[in-house]
Amino acid sequence: MNSVTSTTDIKKYVESGWWEKSKSLSSIVSHNAENNPNGLAYISADGSLNWDSYHCWASAISKELSKITEVGDRVLVWMPDSGGVHASYLGCERSGIVAVGVGWRAGMKELSHLAQVTGAQLLLSISQTPLGQIDEIAQRLQMGYIIVDEPTDDAAELFRNASISSTVIGPSDLWFINSTSGTTGLPKCVMQTQNRWFYFHKKAVDFGNLTTKEIWMSVVPAPFGFGLWTAHVTPTLLGVPCVVQQKFNARKAAQLIEKHSVTVLCAVSSQFVMILDESDEVDLSSLKVVFTGGEAISPQRAADLENKSGCKVLNFYGSNETGTLSGTTVYDPPNRRYTTGGQIIPEMEVRLYDPKTGDRLENVGVGQPACKGPALSLGYWKDSKANKELITEDGWFLMGDLVEIDDKGWLKVVGRTSDFIIRGGKNISSVAVEREVEAHPKVSLVAVVSKPHPKLGETAVACVQLHDGESLSLEELKSFLRDNGVTIDWWPETLIVLDKLPLSSGGKVAKGELGKLV
Repeated sequence: MNSVTSTTDIKKYVESGWWEKSKSLSSIVSHNAENNPNGLAYISADGSLNWDSYHCWASAISKELSKITEVGDRVLVWMPDSGGVHASYLGCERSGIVAVGVGWRAGMKELSHLAQVTGAQLLLSISQTPLGQIDEIAQRLQMGYIIVDEPTDDAAELFRNASISSTVIGPSDLWFINSTSGTTGLPKCVMQTQNRWFYFHKKAVDFGNLTTKEIWMSVVPAPFGFGLWTAHVTPTLLGVPCVVQQKFNARKAAQLIEKHSVTVLCAVSSQFVMILDESDEVDLSSLKVVFTGGEAISPQRAADLENKSGCKVLNFYGSNETGTLSGTTVYDPPNRRYTTGGQIIPEMEVRLYDPKTGDRLENVGVGQPACKGPALSLGYWKDSKANKELITEDGWFLMGDLVEIDDKGWLKVVGRTSDFIIRGGKNISSVAVEREVEAHPKVSLVAVVSKPHPKLGETAVACVQLHDGESLSLEELKSFLRDNGVTIDWWPETLIVLDKLPLSSGGKVAKGELGKLV
């Protein structure tokens, strides 16, 4: 436990009903398996997983893990978005070890970085990964591995009565580590508890007027904050099926909504726009709520989706580190739902700071938002420098945005304090991408800026100045980044070659001038 969330805070959150005293996801899955064994937990194009099979598969994974790990160990879980990734997370929990969630699009640099930072010595994955066979990847990472195969009927029967500990990891303890984009390099590691997501779940149920009759769908990558609560936590707490895709495909997602009569869709804004664009001959009328966010929402496209399906488009404003500061509800008028992050949540104690001086401002007006409450993470894993930048001296977690809060508590994002590109809901550090591009032997100078995109929100544009006599194509640059193990999401999608990059009076690259070129 960190100093930000004190024992007094925990007691307050439990007594307020925001946090659980002892209940865990493991115990809830066990309950679902006992009371609704044949009910579906996960649905994908490749098949379905009922609660009993989910429960047994996780126990089988837990048993294998327990043979070679100790309580508190960290394990990399690198899986596509299917029932298997959730069984792996649950298996880790039941072994008392901390799952380190890795996005399926990660490159070798990110895998190596996460292994080094967290001290993970074991990799859970499928036999064939995007980067090669698991044994080859594990060898390059210098760690052991476990192949997470699909469960057989014999395995389910064998592990049905496996002994399961429900007390190894408490709901307020470190349970999961995932990554978030850093401003100066590779991802930082965020420490997660179950209780913060149990609280988030309660807000989602309240804001979305959700019931135990929902048919859920999450197309957000499972390891990250948005994907974690929408695919791993809330469907389990509601005891409802969750439709997932190993790889996002907008057309197939639209068809799955119609096929399974999905009532709740969870997608970053660019994803719901792509689903909408691929649904001309698809019936989306089963949808009643779409949870979105991670990037700006297009009011027109949100209205288009609502008009086509009859749903309400909602969003929470927050981050992987902070959880939520505000959110919109099904009871809010369309203009509020489309153009704001909703009203601030009282128990999250939202404040405003001057981003330049760090001075606290009035709670109404424009400033850098911060919060302290039951949705917070535990901060960054063994990164005191990053924690100092994230957390104020008196314990408030800062966001990297500028927002405006009115006298009724409505919050609207008006700018950023950090140099990020938000592509498909994922924060990508411009500085980090620049470091990778400038390593190319033909590149003399580089600046990365954002370019508006009708579906992804923004994409990265690499503006480069080359060494004399050199030429460079976008495909050549991408090939270089691929060979260097750079995560796909970081690859620029536009390359502009200039004789000279414009400089500001201070000698820095004038990114504002470059922005006019794109």
